[in-house]
Amino acid sequence: MTAAHDAARALFTTLTGHEPDGLWSAPGRVNLIGEHTDYNDGFVLPFAIPQRTVAAVGLRDDDRGRILVGSTFADEPVEVGLDELDRLFPTPSGAHPAVPEWAAYPLGVAWALRQAAPGAGPFGGVDIAIASDVPVGAGLSSSAAIEGATASALNELWGTDLDGTALARIGRRAENEAVGAPTGIMDQMASMLGEPDTAIFLDCRSLETRPVPLGVTEAGLEILVIDTRVKHAHSTGGYRERRASCELGASIMGVPALRDVSIADLLRAQELMDDVTFRRVRHIVTENQRVLDTVQLLQEHGVRAIGDLLVASHASMRDDFEISTPELDTAVETALAVGALGARMTGGGFGGAAIALIEADAVEAVSDAVNAAFATAGFAAPLLFTVSPAAGPHRDA
Repeated sequence: MTAAHDAARALFTTLTGHEPDGLWSAPGRVNLIGEHTDYNDGFVLPFAIPQRTVAAVGLRDDDRGRILVGSTFADEPVEVGLDELDRLFPTPSGAHPAVPEWAAYPLGVAWALRQAAPGAGPFGGVDIAIASDVPVGAGLSSSAAIEGATASALNELWGTDLDGTALARIGRRAENEAVGAPTGIMDQMASMLGEPDTAIFLDCRSLETRPVPLGVTEAGLEILVIDTRVKHAHSTGGYRERRASCELGASIMGVPALRDVSIADLLRAQELMDDVTFRRVRHIVTENQRVLDTVQLLQEHGVRAIGDLLVASHASMRDDFEISTPELDTAVETALAVGALGARMTGGGFGGAAIALIEADAVEAVSDAVNAAFATAGFAAPLLFTVSPAAGPHRDA
């Protein structure tokens, strides 16, 4: 058990006066490569990380059909009737949720789960207390970890018996329609289907997955996360604008999604589009190809061969998709300058974290160099830690 488990259990006891029925947890994720391709029906290659969100959950012994959610990140819990969920959600496009945003994640999961399994139940009242050691706003999908832990707990307690892919869909619906964040399904699938030492090659159109062994430790390497501590929020501005540009580009090309545009189509795309829309499209098209190339290199040559693709991915996000920040660029450039095999920002951008693929014996040297570069630039000190691919959700107690 971790400090997050202890905190979730303690909060539950404080809120309810008794012990929970159980503790469930789900991981955050790092996206190795494939950024903003998910909502374009493309390809991604994420993996679950050891940092997890814990939900302490218990069925209520009253018959009032209410749901209470509390979090160590919030001062006050939120309580609503289960039957009120259909009135609270979906959240109108561009609007703020009718409840505090943090509460919209677990409440949205409860709402989407009830709608996905109307013949199940009974959907008795529940109390939920949430704690996490997944850094928030760092591009490591703390939101999908909340959704995964909540969905796993309710799936068991409510007897809905849905599989991991179905629960990932529920998490995405909660994020899209309850929170109002226009994200794809990568984060939820990565969290729900994580396996040790394995990345998940996901086709975001078919939702077909294939495990891809990484062998990072075997290769004598580490994956270093550099959390810039610049917070981002998917439900606001820049992310929504990038998605709109992608949809415009697909419409101009006459295809359902940018998944259907090839590298060879880019010359025609450039003739048809304004410069900004074209560069957004070029990132998605080339990023999809980089994911496919990364999978092939991992299978044929191992993880040491993928560094150049990570670097190219970052350059594309910086220059074409314009979602990097000076802090992220500094993290990537510094890591590469002191010997990283590859580095890139990870997650939705506008802040968050970068990852660097480095020699196992170079963690301290790279970390020291990044800390020094941030200090020289006048940035806040970053948070640095290594990650390895980890398992998906499970019941812990």
